[in-house]
Amino acid sequence: MSQKTIWEIQYLGLCINEFARKFRLTPQLAHNYLKKYNGLKFLQDNYEAEHTLALSDTINSLQKICANNGGTL
Repeated sequence: MSQKTIWEIQYLGLCINEFARKFRLTPQLAHNYLKKYNGLKFLQDNYEAEHTLALSDTINSLQKICANNGGTL
């Protein structure tokens, strides 16, 4: 596994955990929610830009992406 892949996996985990904390979810529920409403796809597709931003900005973006895809948090 490449170093870049490891960093991406760590970043996804960080975002899931922070999203869970913000919305008082378990990490598993946050993962399921982000997967269902395309938040994880957004992070994977936009990793190069998103990982350079403040984590709070990324979490806010995730909330908006999920809301645009039917999420209600």
